[in-house]
Amino acid sequence: MPSLRECADRATLTAALAQHVARRLKQDLRQQERVSLVVSGGKSPVPLFQALAIQSLAWERVVVTLADERWVPPSHADSNETLVRSHLLKGRAASAQLVPLWTGAATPEAAVPAVCATLATLPCPFSQVILGLGEDGHIASLFPGATELAQGLSTEAPALAVRPPLAPHPRLSLSLHALLQSRDLVLMISGQAKRGVLERALGEGPVEELPVRAILRQTAVPVSIFWAP
Repeated sequence: MPSLRECADRATLTAALAQHVARRLKQDLRQQERVSLVVSGGKSPVPLFQALAIQSLAWERVVVTLADERWVPPSHADSNETLVRSHLLKGRAASAQLVPLWTGAATPEAAVPAVCATLATLPCPFSQVILGLGEDGHIASLFPGATELAQGLSTEAPALAVRPPLAPHPRLSLSLHALLQSRDLVLMISGQAKRGVLERALGEGPVEELPVRAILRQTAVPVSIFWAP
């Protein structure tokens, strides 16, 4: 059963989650030479990235990659890669290695073989996967209603191309299988609307309706939910 940590506000959530992630990374760095951190894009994680960037740990031994990427170049305002470079790979964390998902290929479909090969070289299992939650119940770019959802939930390949039915831009997403190759998984949620989605997801219903259920219902990887109003 996932654990739920309710925070008084978003600043408290950010501080608590930054400490949670830093503890996980430090623990694994004591046991292995290099570790992997998987993060999500969008605007919500920006304060977390800024809080992580000042954590004191051996960032030069940390490899950072993304749970998904909009298929736009780094020069585009919607690029998750650029968001991570701008807000996480700063200060103490500037020495971390970023492994982007964007390859410059014309389509995410064309990039899948190269991205899968690159992901296979990362330290695994990942130390930490940090996911957000969409108001439609999506995680990474595994969207309800997407033609590729069944593939994303079942394939053992680490990545796949996704054409969301409503969200802008084609995407490249880690598969459920890849997301679960982790020692620890976090869902970062804020606001009452997304709390409502979480409550629905914890109830009965098909995974295809709310893909986050695939994370919440599995028992292989511990899941910590951090929520603030």
